[in-house]
Amino acid sequence: MTGSGATGAKGAVEWLVSAAPDPGVCRWEWERHPAGVALLPAGRRWDVLIVPAGLGGPTLDVLSRLVDRPGPVITDTWGARMGFFVPPGTAARWVGTGTRAAGRGTWIVVPYPGPGRGTGRTRWLVQPDGTGTLTDPALLELAMHEAAARLGERQEP
Repeated sequence: MTGSGATGAKGAVEWLVSAAPDPGVCRWEWERHPAGVALLPAGRRWDVLIVPAGLGGPTLDVLSRLVDRPGPVITDTWGARMGFFVPPGTAARWVGTGTRAAGRGTWIVVPYPGPGRGTGRTRWLVQPDGTGTLTDPALLELAMHEAAARLGERQEP
């Protein structure tokens, strides 16, 4: 899925703030907030599927082998959760044990997508590319299944 034509950090900023009710306020929050984060609504440009990092890390590994570049992925500094940015509407249809789906009516803490800002507890593992690339939910589901199967194999005696 694609959006604007700009790429890099500037394009990522423009794409992310396009989801905000007031893009200027979002930019202001990134500049002034000590953690370099802003709250953005899910459900307009993207939804976010949030998984435990124990599954999310291996899922990202599998996904990175399946596609040239997955969509944006955020994590917390505690390493407890990872959020995969997927097309809007995915949250309403997603069924998965242990997965939280953030869609219309929810807000996500989003770090600034570039260098030099952000000391908060949320950071990018895969930054937005500025074109609106998102992770395909069907591909994400397949990657999650493969990652879970590999995790299961490691735990068998």
